[in-house]
Amino acid sequence: MLPMTDKIMKRVSAKDSRSWVCTPKDFLDLGSREAVDQALSRLAKAGRLRRIGQGLYDVPRISRILNRSAPADLDAAIGAIARRDAVRILPDGLAAANQLGLTTAVPAKACFVTDGASRTVKIDGRTIRFRHASPSVMQWAGRSAAPVVQALRWLGRDAASDIHVVLILRRRLPNNIKRNLYRNRNDLPGWASRLAQSIASDQSIAS
Repeated sequence: MLPMTDKIMKRVSAKDSRSWVCTPKDFLDLGSREAVDQALSRLAKAGRLRRIGQGLYDVPRISRILNRSAPADLDAAIGAIARRDAVRILPDGLAAANQLGLTTAVPAKACFVTDGASRTVKIDGRTIRFRHASPSVMQWAGRSAAPVVQALRWLGRDAASDIHVVLILRRRLPNNIKRNLYRNRNDLPGWASRLAQSIASDQSIAS
């Protein structure tokens, strides 16, 4: 019978991405929580896994560009937290607006909204803030247009209605996201719903 450490590494190695982040909960089908915790601790001490936060582990990687340990994949870590805590998580509106090219402002700390409790955690030395959000916001979790909606909410009615915002999103968003935004427009405030129609103004998308 394989020892617990080998079972864990076999599962980790089977993942498509080397940046996958795991938690003890991902291995509880292999044995008791105590056995899993002890195995993860041994793997971290041996350098086969890296502890990047409380109950969060990844495979150590070297950045060829920086010639040092590569930082943890934040998106993978957020996914692991959502999986472990059975919560939904969305990007903060400012971060979403920045990624979409709607603002040059950069958040001082990585922020996300969640249907879980508000809290702050450390991931690979970074401070990550989670803010509890209402059901009307969190219902977009899992939808491809969620970052767009978050960006629009952050901009607010007046700024988001600027024709330049519409043109940027119309140009940058792939059709599948425009379609998702349009089809779920009834879940938006009235002003944002009208924007969704403008962004997806191409009849082939809106139909």
